[in-house]
Amino acid sequence: MRIFIAFEGSFEAFDVSPHESVEAIKQMVKDHFHIPLSEDKQGRWYLELLYAGAALRNSWNLSDVGISFCSTLKCFLKKEDKPTLYVFNAVTQERMPMMENMSILEKKVSDLRKLVTRRCGFPVSVYCLRTPKGLEMYDCNALRDYQTDAGTTLRLDVWDGWKEFLMGCLLGQKPKVQRYLSKEGPVLKYQRRVALYIAAFHGHTELTEWALQQGVQPHEAVGVHPYRAWCHEALHTDVSNCPVHAAAEAGQLLTLKAFVNCTVLCLECKNAAGQTPLAIAAKHQHKDCVLYLLSKMWSTVSFLKLSVPMRIYIKIKQWLLRAQSRRFPKGQLGRASIPGARVGDTVVVDGFTQPKMTSKSWYKAGDKSQPSSQSKLPPCKPQPSRKPLPMSQRGSRGQALTFPSLVDAKKVSELQNHHRENQGKNSAPAGMKEKHVKNTYLPQVPLPPVSRVDYSHPLFYCMPPRADCLLRSAFTSFSEHSGRTPRENAIYCLAVASAFKEKPWLRQLEIARVLAKRSISNLTVQGGSAK
Repeated sequence: MRIFIAFEGSFEAFDVSPHESVEAIKQMVKDHFHIPLSEDKQGRWYLELLYAGAALRNSWNLSDVGISFCSTLKCFLKKEDKPTLYVFNAVTQERMPMMENMSILEKKVSDLRKLVTRRCGFPVSVYCLRTPKGLEMYDCNALRDYQTDAGTTLRLDVWDGWKEFLMGCLLGQKPKVQRYLSKEGPVLKYQRRVALYIAAFHGHTELTEWALQQGVQPHEAVGVHPYRAWCHEALHTDVSNCPVHAAAEAGQLLTLKAFVNCTVLCLECKNAAGQTPLAIAAKHQHKDCVLYLLSKMWSTVSFLKLSVPMRIYIKIKQWLLRAQSRRFPKGQLGRASIPGARVGDTVVVDGFTQPKMTSKSWYKAGDKSQPSSQSKLPPCKPQPSRKPLPMSQRGSRGQALTFPSLVDAKKVSELQNHHRENQGKNSAPAGMKEKHVKNTYLPQVPLPPVSRVDYSHPLFYCMPPRADCLLRSAFTSFSEHSGRTPRENAIYCLAVASAFKEKPWLRQLEIARVLAKRSISNLTVQGGSAK
């Protein structure tokens, strides 16, 4: 069978077998055109064959995907970039590839943490990075100081007892977030700000509304954990970022609207780099967010006899808030908080105290302030041994207490005699039916009406028991080897065949059928060879 391969302006013919694999065709093209393929730490060069708009896999045969006589395949030389670093998230148990330039290895840990925050949506004050050996990486040091090379897998650890809470924030599950909140006042306020930040980044509307109802302001900085309140010099600069910045960076338009409706101060809120939400949205090319923020910034606020531009209105409101904070002592308005930590609070200093970012679960952390410790039942006290009570005992008034029998023997005999007398009838007397209904030991389950049609039912045809057992065992073995059920395998093959967009739908269906049959036959051959 002759096919044609188009590669970089050349059009060459190849004589191949219909059952030739795609990998063998790529090797023929590589030898014919003398294509150099290489692989290094940054990536690898490889060949890709396209047919009918779909990329062909190496394990496929030409006949599997309907490649016939005089078909034309397109060949491309592509480069696959390898991730510079990997970050294993201890919360989601996933390994995130960091597709950055190799120059990131020459930068500081703080720069890498900015990239990690943009990927997972966690505030920088929630987690820390560790080397493969478990050594904590500090922001002020460079990655080379920890012998970090290309392809290294770092670990992301969070505060002890926060895994379930952060997982609830990532999924937007408000009940789960509420369950794993801390009972300590400062930690509780910090957790609410973290929840609003993550909800804004991922666009969880319900969790965002709940956090706003709890009094969290979208233009308020997330800050740091109260245990780190005195470590100002060692803090990351992005701890001053606000939930509105996360929403603008992720392009969450509905969340931005909710924040602006809550307070217009979000429009002029600046992050650590001095950027407003409008500048952040424009930097990440979120067109809808940019248009919405522009319309709000150039709008006017109308009063009874006066209209003020939005910028002037925001300046006036900021001036009033500063005046109120100076006029009233801290704590009277309920808005300002005392900076720093209080005497007796826990303080975590880098390199001096025992680390509390080891990603321990909520149950292993053993936080006594959590409701779980209060909900545990006290241990059962051993009861003194007592003699078994007799069937009848004397009460306080000297009367004999006896247990009633569950079944009356006289009623049972009456029912049996009545059943013998009316053995061919369809219904029982009304009195007996009431007795059955009033029996409290039987569940009151409504049953379908009994059919009284006297025609015979058709026979049901089924496979022999041995054939049925063989079919079930075949399905079971297929699921064990492939990891998919027959239905899931059919859906998978249809999804793969739909990539051939230039083919009609019936042809795609035929390709899916062949792929499904081929997958089953391959598993059968592998199982037979293994045996």
